[in-house]
Amino acid sequence: MQIRPAQLSDCQAISSLYNYYVENSTATFALEPEELVEREAWLRQHLEHGLPVIVAELDNQMVAFASLSFYHQRCAYRQTVEASIYVDHNFLSRGYGRLLMKELMELAEKAGFHAVLGLICSENTASIKLMLDFGFFEAGCLKQVGKKYDRWLDVAILEKIL
Repeated sequence: MQIRPAQLSDCQAISSLYNYYVENSTATFALEPEELVEREAWLRQHLEHGLPVIVAELDNQMVAFASLSFYHQRCAYRQTVEASIYVDHNFLSRGYGRLLMKELMELAEKAGFHAVLGLICSENTASIKLMLDFGFFEAGCLKQVGKKYDRWLDVAILEKIL
């Protein structure tokens, strides 16, 4: 497997992978599939701000992507980022998320960020476990802040100080 920085030519694959989770899970609270133009704008914004977006390829097929995004737009939060990892549902439980998390943490430290957050639907126990395995701690839980599939959902807040 190869991990590399994302390029604009990856946006279709990233969008397709993400849209699977929009339509089939609570891994994202998005309710409608995104358009390619939205993903391209997202990547351009990340690149302009020096926020890493990486992809994992296996046999020239993208099987996962990960990113660091600013947690909040207020200036005082500038050193705090949110980590996101999405693995193609056909490639789950093979360690790709773990490899991407390792790379994200190295990139976060190299970029000089101070805190990394994970905001994860509380029923996504595999993602929560992954972050705990990387030294994140449970900083709190936001009760019933999202509604998807006619259910109110909680969001676990995980944090790691670098």
